[in-house]
Amino acid sequence: MLVSTKEELGRIRTECMKMSRRPALVSAAASVVPLPFTDIATDLAVLRNIIPKITQKFGLAKEQMDGYDPQVSLLIYEAARDAGSKIIGRYLTKDLIFNLLKKAGMKRLTTKQVARYLPLVGQVVSAGISFGGMMLVIRHHINECHRVATMVIDRQAAGK
Repeated sequence: MLVSTKEELGRIRTECMKMSRRPALVSAAASVVPLPFTDIATDLAVLRNIIPKITQKFGLAKEQMDGYDPQVSLLIYEAARDAGSKIIGRYLTKDLIFNLLKKAGMKRLTTKQVARYLPLVGQVVSAGISFGGMMLVIRHHINECHRVATMVIDRQAAGK
């Protein structure tokens, strides 16, 4: 269901911010394992799980939008386009998730890959980079959903 007030929107945003910590910790834990690409596979799985949950909480999931009035769906698509969102209103694919990771910075991923093979200190650095990167990607999506939902509320109030 689409959020109708900015107060409710703020509550959902706060709730999603709290939800973002656990997946970031899972990503950090996976980065400590010294097997090649374990961390990237975990990051993809974590994002494939958390991104749809966040989008759904804001009422912006593709499945939800299909059930809305066509005018409301159009407002959401326009707001998502105006906000530059590549995920809102679409089905989540591996390519979209991989693009999110690239947007966060593949340099971080390569630094994390190298740091992981250094004894102890490297693992701590790798876990920190992984945690920070995952928090960045998840919170960026939360802020993007918040921005789109706010634009929809404003446009509905303006009668557009």
